[in-house]
Amino acid sequence: MTRIKPTIADLRARKGKGQLTMLRVMSLEEAAAAEAAGIDIVSVPADLVTHPRYREVAPTLFSMTGQTHLEAGTRDDYLRWACKVMLAGADAVYCSGGLGTVEHVAREHIPVVGHVGLVPSRATWTGGMKAVAKTAQGALALLEEVRAYEAAGAFAVEIEVVPTEVASEISRRVGLLLWSMGAGPGCDAQYLFAEDILGTNRGHMPRHSKVYRNFAAEYDRLQSERIAAFREFIADVASSAYPEDKHLVKMSPQELAAFQAALNR
Repeated sequence: MTRIKPTIADLRARKGKGQLTMLRVMSLEEAAAAEAAGIDIVSVPADLVTHPRYREVAPTLFSMTGQTHLEAGTRDDYLRWACKVMLAGADAVYCSGGLGTVEHVAREHIPVVGHVGLVPSRATWTGGMKAVAKTAQGALALLEEVRAYEAAGAFAVEIEVVPTEVASEISRRVGLLLWSMGAGPGCDAQYLFAEDILGTNRGHMPRHSKVYRNFAAEYDRLQSERIAAFREFIADVASSAYPEDKHLVKMSPQELAAFQAALNR
């Protein structure tokens, strides 16, 4: 069966009927691989989703792009930016800003995704880069935050590093979609970074991440091969092994003689 890009209505109709797959991808190559593999949703930088070849390599990926509230500027600035990326091919926009900004954008029928739990750009309010809603009081507050996003017009929220029991209970009580990053299987999509899956992340590895390939080792091997090849080139130049005759353009003997005669006049 031919695969088609899902609409917001399609995604909403899937709520409670299993989990979708979601990746953060950073390049055309990763987007093309996600498309070929059958990933459902991707989060991509704005300069990728607006790339003229993006939809050529990722025609059926539901593609979200975004700005944090620290980058967005005013609500009108964010709305103008959202219109620009939607026209370029995005399917939804991520907003970590206040509910007023979410409502301002959603009112124009632009699909908006919020963010709850551990939100890196707001982590100072929740105690830093650590799990959120581990107490009953915290869990209830998180539920109210999700409901507030829904009331503001968001169709989905990323829920990050929250106890699995809390995320599952919240998901059952709201109509919007919950996209889980380290919040367990009771949500509507499982979200990981491609760099973690591929093993290219050389920094902190989150608890919820899973490495499926070791691209870093392959990149290290290729870098060693680059250095070795460059050193061989240096050695060949020093020994006159490069260039060889096959790398050169030669004059015919007659034209060379004429050229030399002209030089000597």
